[in-house]
Amino acid sequence: MKTIIRLFTAIIFIFALQIKAQNFDDVNIETIKLSDHIYMLVGTGGNIGISVGDDGVFVIDDQFAPITPKIEAAIKALTDKKIKFLVNTHHHGDHTGGNANMEKLGANIIAHDNVRLRLEKGNNESTNTKEGLPIITFNDKMSVYINGEKVALFHVNDAHTDGDTMLYFTEGNVLHTGDVYFNGRYPFIDLNSGGTINGYIEAVKQGLNAINDDTKIIPGHGDVSNKSEYNMYLTMLETLKANVLAAIEKGKTEDEVATDDSITKIYDDLGYGQGFINSEKIRRTFYNGLKN
Repeated sequence: MKTIIRLFTAIIFIFALQIKAQNFDDVNIETIKLSDHIYMLVGTGGNIGISVGDDGVFVIDDQFAPITPKIEAAIKALTDKKIKFLVNTHHHGDHTGGNANMEKLGANIIAHDNVRLRLEKGNNESTNTKEGLPIITFNDKMSVYINGEKVALFHVNDAHTDGDTMLYFTEGNVLHTGDVYFNGRYPFIDLNSGGTINGYIEAVKQGLNAINDDTKIIPGHGDVSNKSEYNMYLTMLETLKANVLAAIEKGKTEDEVATDDSITKIYDDLGYGQGFINSEKIRRTFYNGLKN
């Protein structure tokens, strides 16, 4: 466990340095239409969901503080209505970094109980812990009725973190998974923030149970997706779990698992290891998440 703590401390430190060094002036916000009133915004960080209508603007996640003006401009290109609600799918800074700015723009911030707790403790370096905190929190599930439809928010336990929320637009038939889905790449399962391998897999199953073949999926990272691709993602997770458990049962050490390319080869060949979490990191994550 000490190895995984050191690993993820290093990952988060490097990630923070990359963010600080990044020139946000070069970031462009791409707007992708998913239905007559639901959009996905792509910039840098977690994918943003947007619902626009007579009731106002409903936002899911907000990336980093320096690009809030660009996000605001992208929203204004869609509607002249004010931002009414912002939902944080979890506490990580690439999804909550703009909270304080969004609050100033009028957003009422919603999140799971544990997200507020973690932001209060300062686990998110991109957020001033005295500003931008969720003012509406929930434990299990809640509904928001806005822009002519019910938006179902449901907590998934101990998945990517201990505070993950998925959202389903019941009329638009759009699911926002937060980081319970990294489309086409290996996930970051934050074991130090309450994430677990089994919880993550069960969360993916919960998401699949909420949708149908026509549902459009906004992943935490990656391109707009669908049920078929999300099913493939679940298969990948279950395959890696089975392979790593087999190695553990044979008495393999963490380093032996981390260097065993055969465990992830089928998905490495499909390009899954080219994201933030490479093949060695995902093998270490599964080992440490399943060992105890």
